[in-house]
Amino acid sequence: MTSVIEERLSELGYTVPEVAAPVAAYVPALRDGDYVYTSGQLPFSDGALPAVGKVGEGDGLVSPETAEEMARLCALNGLAAARGLLGSLDRISQVVKVTAFVASDPSFTGQPAVANGASVFLGKVFGDLGIHVRSAVGVAVLPLDAPVEIEFVFKVAD
Repeated sequence: MTSVIEERLSELGYTVPEVAAPVAAYVPALRDGDYVYTSGQLPFSDGALPAVGKVGEGDGLVSPETAEEMARLCALNGLAAARGLLGSLDRISQVVKVTAFVASDPSFTGQPAVANGASVFLGKVFGDLGIHVRSAVGVAVLPLDAPVEIEFVFKVAD
């Protein structure tokens, strides 16, 4: 049986990747009751980070537009972690929370726009079930010098 959510992703031009292997001592996702919590998802694409460094405007920085696209990759990886645990994305009944961490140049204050890369994407994928609460936080540095890392909380329907 084909997943409704994966069909929607395909219509949008995306496929869910394989679950990214943890880079330390943790699991990609864990279920507690009706909720699935993901570990922080980095924007891996084909096993690599498309860009590294701090987000901001200027030479040597990752542009906000690139970081926004990388937030979308984090969301895809979060969906992969959830699917790996649940077996199907159709079991997600609500995107509950998105917490975005943005490695920011000290003068950069556009973390919410970067996080929109994940938030808008999830809204397109899940419709009203993609409406969520969110935090967007600027940080000094992220693992592997990634520009963005995002955690997700999904509610599950059995």
